[in-house]
Amino acid sequence: MTQTHRATLTLRTEHAEVVSRALSPELTEKIPRTKVDVTTRDGEVVIGVDAEDLTALRAALNSYIRWSNVAEETAEEVGRR
Repeated sequence: MTQTHRATLTLRTEHAEVVSRALSPELTEKIPRTKVDVTTRDGEVVIGVDAEDLTALRAALNSYIRWSNVAEETAEEVGRR
C-alpha cells in the first residue's frame, strides 16, 4: 500500500460560500499525485488535500491558499462598492 499524506486547511471567513464557489472549478483540474476536496460549513471553507508525497502536498496547498486568498480579496473589494 502506498503511503499518503493528508493536510486539512480551515479558513474562517464571512465570504465562505464565495471562496468555496471560486475554488470549485479547480477541483476538476488534476494536480499530479493529489486529491482535493473543498467543503463549506458555518462560515468556514475546509480544504482537504491527500497526496502521494510531501512535494505534491506542498504544491497543492500553496495553490489552494493562493486561490483562496484571491477569492477572499475579490469578495472584500466587491463588498466595499
